[in-house]
Amino acid sequence: MSGGVVYLGTSTFAAHVLHALADGPHKPSLVVTRPDAKQGRGRKIGPPPVAVAARELGIDVDQPASVNDEEAVARIAAVQPRAVILCAFGALVKEPLLSDYDILNVHPSLLPRWRGAAPVERAMMAGDAQTGVSIMRLVADLDAGPVYAQKPEPILPTDTYASLAARLEDISVKLLEQVLETSPAPEPQPEDGITYAEKLSAEDRTLDLTRAPEENVRIIRALHPHIGARIALPSGDFLGVQEATINLDGGLELVTVQPAGGRAMAYTEYLRGHAPVI
Repeated sequence: MSGGVVYLGTSTFAAHVLHALADGPHKPSLVVTRPDAKQGRGRKIGPPPVAVAARELGIDVDQPASVNDEEAVARIAAVQPRAVILCAFGALVKEPLLSDYDILNVHPSLLPRWRGAAPVERAMMAGDAQTGVSIMRLVADLDAGPVYAQKPEPILPTDTYASLAARLEDISVKLLEQVLETSPAPEPQPEDGITYAEKLSAEDRTLDLTRAPEENVRIIRALHPHIGARIALPSGDFLGVQEATINLDGGLELVTVQPAGGRAMAYTEYLRGHAPVI
């Protein structure tokens, strides 16, 4: 095969896909990711997960201020890519890149459902019975390109984000390899069934205890362990909630919590020194 593979990605999900892709015949020769940024509670400057993964794999990394800058476009062109792959990149790709390459966009949902920034979490929070992965051609409109391949995956009642995302990462690599090796013709997305997975906010993390308990359990699972749900306390602090279930009376039962600045613990342990929160 002539030319190399260029991979555009940023998130932990994209880093896992990169690691698995690099084990096969389509190992990227160039990774383009976002600049280093403030991360975590300490807000220290650090590289995005994809940059860390690429360096571990010995792959050249470019971190331009914008992938659409002339220098970044030229660096991609220098690879003479036979394929350009994008997965959870988190920034707009514009011309001339959109016209120069048939960019394969890995999106963890069954498009056109859950276009946008947080498709895995939004599917879980909504109580969807299934989600999946779509490989589509990147276009200017958000996640609206024609689809090369799709594969569904059930959302299990016991799933957290971590367990579901791990399966979707595996599916992503297999679908990518299938598309790269067979070059199927993409099919336009249907006009009906379009929904948008908005970026997660602080409000999304904070449980509304007037909601149905089943909804709050879904939110807790959808945000564990990467973002984390929480309960607002009268003191102004938040109590992180890592695990919860529905008790025999049909109410929300906290299982594992994490006080602000503290370690995760059983809720029964937390209650030894604190007032109940529900």
